Amino acid sequence: MRFLKRDFALVTAGVIIGITLIFGQMVLADKNPVAKPDLPIDDLRAFSEIFGRIKSSYVEPVEDKTLLENAIRGMLSGLDPHSAYLDLGEFKDLREGTSGEFGGLGIEVSMEDGFVKVVAPIDETPAAEAGVKSGDLIIRLDDTPVKGLSLAEAVEIMRGEPGSKIMLTIIREGADKPLKLELTRAIIKVKSVRTETLESGYGYVRISTFQSPTGESLREAINQLKTDNGGKLKGLVLDLRNNPGGVLDAAVEVSDAFLNKGMIVYTEGRIQDSDQKFHAKPGDMLNGAPIVVLVNGGSASASEIVAGALQDHQRAVILGTKTFGKGSVQTVMPLTNDTAVKMTTARYYTPSGRSIQADGIEPDIKLDALQISAAEDNGFQPLREADLSRHLENGMLEELGEKPSADEEEKQPLALRDYPLSQALNLLKGMSLMSKR
Repeated sequence: MRFLKRDFALVTAGVIIGITLIFGQMVLADKNPVAKPDLPIDDLRAFSEIFGRIKSSYVEPVEDKTLLENAIRGMLSGLDPHSAYLDLGEFKDLREGTSGEFGGLGIEVSMEDGFVKVVAPIDETPAAEAGVKSGDLIIRLDDTPVKGLSLAEAVEIMRGEPGSKIMLTIIREGADKPLKLELTRAIIKVKSVRTETLESGYGYVRISTFQSPTGESLREAINQLKTDNGGKLKGLVLDLRNNPGGVLDAAVEVSDAFLNKGMIVYTEGRIQDSDQKFHAKPGDMLNGAPIVVLVNGGSASASEIVAGALQDHQRAVILGTKTFGKGSVQTVMPLTNDTAVKMTTARYYTPSGRSIQADGIEPDIKLDALQISAAEDNGFQPLREADLSRHLENGMLEELGEKPSADEEEKQPLALRDYPLSQALNLLKGMSLMSKR
């Protein structure tokens, strides 16, 4: 079952790309006939002794349940950044994460060198509106230093009543001093898919997160774009920048929308249930029209599945900067007391067999982050034929009678609003022209 997804603002690092519920225990046969103990007895004795010392000598009394829960948390968090013990509240947050509505700041986080690292802010959330960026390191939450806190403790501080405020102190690469950003907590309602017609025949689809309904929403969005553009698209820009991932099935559905056949992604692990393969079904919604996929360092997990699948099948050109590199699968194993263990059980691979783990997707065309500004208007306009006295009129233009609308004339150039998107559109137009020739 692959439907659970953690709350971006509330739970641990990374993005859940696949969920498999496992009950009971798996027993593996040993080829060696000599019986071996299943448990490290000496190490367990040491654990028991330390447990007793804490019970008897710690400066304050500690409940057995707290000690055991802390031990479980430490056991899992010591494995990798994505394995964790989920208590009742965290497990509830995880189960509700795919609904697209949750409380918090709208920020995907992980832990790095004792600080909270921003994987990506979610579109149209307090974090995005306040200017939080992928790669930021959060070093202080209000007056509380992050150093020394666990990720769960830091996340708990960031949670709060909608409408309440929190001050984040951030270290950002390239900034000469820490930044202070004040965010207002809110109920986050994420619309995972939004669209726009960039120019006649050229569509734009932005996927901010991969939720359970994202695949269906994408198909509806593309159908609407087709209707708005005379029933057909010349090309599409698929924007996965700062998309921290989400549900594996949604990533498969999105990839499948543009592929006619072939592998989309496969996973491999130590247990049989971890080995899965996902294939595309016939039917390309764009009928082969060119696609440009925009990615950056905040594109993680499910985003990398889509980018990797379309890249390996040569179905799209990947444009931007190298992606985050989250290529592992977390299995959520519910326990009997409404808690759960979230543990890394597999790696996922692109159709060509590439593992993205700790490496990421290398774009086909690298586009560095640039700040574009308009050239200063000196008021001088070069002389053109139409400016010459007694020039001949172009009768065809008069017959067509086409003039740009006032809205088009006043609209800010796309290159100023979003330079990578403007480059993606130019590339898309070039690909469309070449395909006709």
